[in-house]
Amino acid sequence: MSRWLGQILFALVTILIFAGVSAQAQQPETKSGDFVIHNFKFKSGETMAELKLHYTTMGQPARDAQGLVTNAVMILHSTGDSGRQFLAPRYAGVLFGPGQLLDANRYFIILPDSIGAGGSSKPSDGLHMKFPKYNFDDMVASEYRLTTEGLGVNHLRLIIGTSMGCMISWVWGETYPDFMDALMPMACLPVEIVGRNRIYRLMQMEVIRSDPEWKGGEYTVEPSAGMRMFIYLRLLAAGMPPLLMQKQFPTAEATDNYFETFVSGYLENYYKTYLTPLDANNELYQVDASRDYNPSPLLGKIEAQVMFVNSADDFIDPPELGIAEREIKKVKNGRFVLLPITDQMHGHTSHSWPELWKQYLDELLKASAR
Repeated sequence: MSRWLGQILFALVTILIFAGVSAQAQQPETKSGDFVIHNFKFKSGETMAELKLHYTTMGQPARDAQGLVTNAVMILHSTGDSGRQFLAPRYAGVLFGPGQLLDANRYFIILPDSIGAGGSSKPSDGLHMKFPKYNFDDMVASEYRLTTEGLGVNHLRLIIGTSMGCMISWVWGETYPDFMDALMPMACLPVEIVGRNRIYRLMQMEVIRSDPEWKGGEYTVEPSAGMRMFIYLRLLAAGMPPLLMQKQFPTAEATDNYFETFVSGYLENYYKTYLTPLDANNELYQVDASRDYNPSPLLGKIEAQVMFVNSADDFIDPPELGIAEREIKKVKNGRFVLLPITDQMHGHTSHSWPELWKQYLDELLKASAR
């Protein structure tokens, strides 16, 4: 009996090991590269001899009988982040694995770093405040060229955009309305940035510029006081959903301990996750890129199926404004979903937790299927 049980256990362990190896083998590796655009002209009229866009991909493009790419998915990152943010287990582990909604064996996942972020051309490369003043139109134009010229993709199955990427996805939908089947903007509003949101951005820029160590952008060491306040503002607006914070830090001591360790931990984790350390000029440019954003008048041009998702505990885009419900009526094939407040929500950054909203992604994929 003992020998028989041992053989059964050995067989089960062997099956589990091979199953794990098989599942791991099914997960495509990430590939990274750089696409260089020569003599890129910005909306401001400035020109850059070589504009580099860094990107990461998973999977392979598939084409139909007419040569149209049918499985490309582009995911656009938040302010100051990079495409690598979507490789975190809480995101990739929920969407890109075998059998999951965006299984990288079936889809060609494209994760670009926007102008000014990650491994793409940015002020910290050497130009500092002489870097061209880019905006969201420039981001979309360069990403389109990366997609078509750099990756040979002539159609996108889906664009997902988070925060800044959310805003850029609206511009994508208006600028190239026939280029994608579906859009999923998350954590933004498709209108000009005014009121508290704009003041928040002006404050972020001001705390950096007012630091004497910033030196007009020609610093040799990071302006630490300005960057510390910049991080505090980002934490307050994007990373402090009241219900979750109350649950995680129910005592004064727990809250104080969290606050004392936050900044150093944020900087360390940021470097490990996104490879590029925080840089004052880079952050200034990223925040300022939204200065003339206003997709509202052209929302009717969007042809794609749209699933617009915000969260009720979002400080930056609060639901009481009623803007999302008003603006989605301008979109031909649009639906708006407001995620309710629970102790599982993450405020503005709920866009980075697919467990909270993947059911709506599933609905969008089905509704936009050809």
